[in-house]
Amino acid sequence: MKITLTFFLFFTLIIPNANAQKSPSASLGRRVIPLAPLAQRDVMWSKRVWRTMDLKEKMNHPFYYPTVSYGNMNSLFTTIYNSILNSELTVYDAIDDEFTLQMTSSAALAVGEKREILYVEDEDNNPDSVEIIEPITTQNVMRFRIKEDWFFDRQRSTMETRIIGICPVAEMYDENGDYKGEMPMYWVYFPEVRNLLAHQETVNRWNDAEQRTYDDLFLKRFFSSYIYKESNVYHRGISDYKTGTDALLESQSITSKIFNFEQDLWEY
Repeated sequence: MKITLTFFLFFTLIIPNANAQKSPSASLGRRVIPLAPLAQRDVMWSKRVWRTMDLKEKMNHPFYYPTVSYGNMNSLFTTIYNSILNSELTVYDAIDDEFTLQMTSSAALAVGEKREILYVEDEDNNPDSVEIIEPITTQNVMRFRIKEDWFFDRQRSTMETRIIGICPVAEMYDENGDYKGEMPMYWVYFPEVRNLLAHQETVNRWNDAEQRTYDDLFLKRFFSSYIYKESNVYHRGISDYKTGTDALLESQSITSKIFNFEQDLWEY
């Protein structure tokens, strides 16, 4: 009887504790969730849009924090930056979001870095120059641009969205600390980067027991954003013909059109 009780306590107390210790890094063994197969003939309607995801918004904080990496936790930009540093990711020039102008890893890492020349004297009192290079940090990247397609699949009678690419956008400042504007850095092809994002844990502010990755947040649309461009014959963004409040209303109007298209397909 005592032996049976001992084995019972062993399996109820020791084994669960061992599993609990492994749970924080459970996402490291996860695989990318495959998307549903899609045939072009089944796409009866589609719309391409470009979004801006502002990391200052509270809902988007899991993409920005931690600003200083610890354990297996990295910000979204740090995850992408480290992947480029390790030559694990293909990078494309920000001037073309069609993924045609490929960049080298060294050129991509140099985007946004600060260079400063300091003049010093060597041991013989001769003037010499030293170049100080300060790489860009995750604190400077406060926005991401997202290129995606919305479409209706008549085979499964569903409206879906597929992210095509993401682009980090850095805030630039001069020597006096004055804001100079934002600078798109480079585009990365989302289907390629998904494998990396699926292994990067994020902070879940509501439940520590539920492990989420950046791939989960993107696929489940756990982020806030606004449309700054839609596909059009002029190939122009909203800011080219609307400003201020009118631009925001135009963005909301495009969102409403996509939503209403799906609703109008059904009869209630």
